[in-house]
Order: sequence, then structure tokens, then C-alpha cells
Amino acid sequence: MTLELILQLAVLLGALFIGARTGGVSLGLWGAVGLLVLVVGFGEPPGAIPGEVLLIVLTVIMAASAMEVAGGIDFLVRIAERIIRKNPKQVTLVAPLVTYGFTFASGTGHIVYPLLPVIYEVAHESGIRPERPMAIATIASQQAITASPVSAATAAMIAIFATHGMGLVQILLICVPSTLMAVIGAAIVQMRMGKELKDDPEYQRRLKAGEIQPPAQDAKAATPAPLKPGAKPSAAIFFGGVGMIVLAGIFPALRTVP
Repeated sequence: MTLELILQLAVLLGALFIGARTGGVSLGLWGAVGLLVLVVGFGEPPGAIPGEVLLIVLTVIMAASAMEVAGGIDFLVRIAERIIRKNPKQVTLVAPLVTYGFTFASGTGHIVYPLLPVIYEVAHESGIRPERPMAIATIASQQAITASPVSAATAAMIAIFATHGMGLVQILLICVPSTLMAVIGAAIVQMRMGKELKDDPEYQRRLKAGEIQPPAQDAKAATPAPLKPGAKPSAAIFFGGVGMIVLAGIFPALRTVP
């Protein structure tokens, strides 16, 4: 490894580190700064604009956004909520699997946000530390994005690896088992993180002081607002499209233009 390559790697990692530390839009801005240093400082030629990748990503985002506006995400959230509430004692394992599955199917991680209060309530009511299922459920949602056949990340990978003879099937065969096993393994480890609520002196102190409401009071769930008329049809249409994408990825003849 040459000194120039080491310096370029340091610039790349430094831009990512500073951007991650500052957060928000700064991540993109510091990425641009790193790119500027590589192009101007090291004379690296910039690559061509990935127009095909951008169009695929835009299509995926538009489809998911249309389903969300129509209420399809709300419909999926309610199904996920029912599954989590039916398995309260295993919430640390069930919650991440649910968020993984629904993110995998919908291609967006937004489904995890409205589920976090539900996961907290179910864990608290069961005497389980809420941070256990909440932490791994959030991670599971992001892991599923890299394995979902309709996520923007997978669309970009398909466009990039197509030149190397790899398609949707090969990507899913690698990403789905690896991310799913990682989520299950992390959930099992998370089950043993920290003391149980009944054995945690700090939690018990705050509970007696009234700083934390007891689980019985957390269980008061408000009546959910009615779903939009297009919620279920939008989800059905979206998942129908997902099925067509998977079939086209498995059978090349379906996407061949005569």
C-alpha cells in the first residue's frame, strides 16, 4: 500500500467521521469536501454521474412515498403492532424480527418510528428493559434495507453489480441470510444486557419516587385513528409490485424486451 493511497483513505475516513459527528446535512457536505480534496489535491478523475442508478432509486422512493401518503404504512404499522403485543415476553426477539420483516417488504425504515412507543410499552409491561428491544429493533430495520428487493440501497447495488454479472437473486442470496442471522444473534445477546427491571435499584428508586409511571398506567392505549380509504389497496398494489420485481429478478425472460 503506497503512501498516497493511505492518505486518500485517511481523507475518506476523516470526511465520514466528521460528517457523522456533526450529523444531518453535514454528512453530505463533508462528503463533498472529501471528494473535492481527492479530485483537486490528489488529481483523481471524478466518475460519471450514475444516471441509471439515480432513476432506479427515484422510482423506488416515489413508490414507497405514494404508499405512505395513501396510508399504507399506517396499515402495516398496525399489523406489526398486533404481532408485537401478542408476544410480550419475547419482545426482545419478536420486535426486531417484525421491524426487519416489514422493512424488508416495504423497502423503507420509516415503519420503525411509530413502533418504538409500542415496543417500549410492551417491554415495560413485561418487566423487560425497554432499551433491549428498542435498540435492536432500530438496527434490524436498517439491516433490512440492505436486503430488501425494493429499497433504494438494493436498487443501487443491482445497477452497480450488473456489469459484473450479478443480479437481484445473487444480492438477495448474500444479503438476506447475513443480515437476518446478524439480527437474530444481536437480539439474543441483547436479551442479557443490563439487569431486569425488578432487580435494577435505580429503576426501582425512580418508580417509587414517581419519576416513572408504573406499567399499568403505560398500558392505556388511545383509540387509533381510522385508516385512510386507500390504505389497504395501496399496500396491496405496492406488494404486488414487489412480487413482480422479485419474479423479474429471478426469471430474466420476464424483463427481456422482444
